[in-house]
Amino acid sequence: MATYKDIQTYVKSENGYAVKSCWIAHMKELHGLNPRISARRITPDQRVYLCPENKQADILAAFKHFGMV
Repeated sequence: MATYKDIQTYVKSENGYAVKSCWIAHMKELHGLNPRISARRITPDQRVYLCPENKQADILAAFKHFGMV
């Protein structure tokens, strides 16, 4: 499975912007990939930053590129 850094690098090279690791975790959660909960997360059952809808397709494309989905 690709690391968060791999996904960030891929999206940056393909789409020209940096993605937040919390966006990647949210997308992993949406697609059943069970991300680990960050030690810096305030509450384990609530997300502060959800992945914006206009960025979700790019992150999903990275998941497909790395064979995660």
